[in-house]
Amino acid sequence: MRELDFIISQYENLRSQGIGCVLATVVHVEGSSYRRAGARMLVDEFGNITGAISGGCLEGDALRKALHALHQQKNKLITYDTSDEDDALIGAQLGCNGIIQVLFEPLDYEDSLNSCELLKSVLAQKNSLAIAVQFNLDRSKEQTGTILLIDENSEYTGRKPENELLDLILEQAQLTLENKRSHFSEFSINGETHHLFIQNYQPPIKLIIVGAGNDAQILAQQGDLLGWEVIVTDGRPTHANKERFTSSCQVIVTKPEQTLEQIEIDQHSCFVLMSHNYNYDLAVLKLLLTEDQIPYIGILGPLKKYERMQNDLENEGIELSKENRNKIHAPIGLEIGAETPAEIGLSILSEIQSVLTQTSARPLREKSEPIHEKKNNHFKEIKV
Repeated sequence: MRELDFIISQYENLRSQGIGCVLATVVHVEGSSYRRAGARMLVDEFGNITGAISGGCLEGDALRKALHALHQQKNKLITYDTSDEDDALIGAQLGCNGIIQVLFEPLDYEDSLNSCELLKSVLAQKNSLAIAVQFNLDRSKEQTGTILLIDENSEYTGRKPENELLDLILEQAQLTLENKRSHFSEFSINGETHHLFIQNYQPPIKLIIVGAGNDAQILAQQGDLLGWEVIVTDGRPTHANKERFTSSCQVIVTKPEQTLEQIEIDQHSCFVLMSHNYNYDLAVLKLLLTEDQIPYIGILGPLKKYERMQNDLENEGIELSKENRNKIHAPIGLEIGAETPAEIGLSILSEIQSVLTQTSARPLREKSEPIHEKKNNHFKEIKV
């Protein structure tokens, strides 16, 4: 389960008990920070926290700010300057050297469009979304908050702003979805400046594990910890059952030729073939070669196994396209000296993460630039 799932689950629990709460969202970061824009946490009236907006260094003060916003029932923007070494609270102790803008939104349970209700709609979606948050760096001004969810067809849910602003948000949302990067905008209405954070939301990675052996059990647990949607499929009911896998996993008992009949394939679907049965893996691979949306196919085993698969496919008149060759990873995983099932699982998941984020997986100490890309962090001035 991902952090947002925990936040919404806690929100539902608090709402059922009538306990007041506030959603805190990082809406902009300048410089370095442990969490980036889009990080959220929920604070209830008793001071309990779900989620995080930092590595733990801001939460104490943010708790106090959240309770203050809850008492006033008013959205608040708070600036944390972690580069200020004279600040005994958040300065030299952090070493992050960044300026973090956090928006606090008290939640009205009677409002069907409050920020958590909108985020609840996000979790119900299987597609990418843009989440629009409007705020003002002038903290004395009104802080509008989370207002719209926009999909790839420019369909939206939330509080419709005036037409000119709506058009601006829809335009920025499409850029966000096309580039798969969050955007920050600055615009003026009637001489007053406003700011927008358009978050790029991607649904969870769908990890489909073909094979239900003991090593698959560990891989499924690791994927679940990452908040990925995990599906396990195997032809053996003695292995593929809910007793052997975490409760959040979908477990399917099926013949290899019918593997995809109960699985909805999308651009987030990553397959790991690890049944330890050559013919089973090969039969599933044949199915996957016809699914263009799949970004990753990993095959457990030595290079000779994959070479044999290629030969068998060729003998059947099946030629691997360049696109399929690029998405197949065999042997599977990154070279990290993995030996145990847990280490192999780490190697596999790390490679999938690297492929989907299109990053090199090289050591961070070899980067000469900052850990997080900053070229898209500035506010782009937009004419309304």
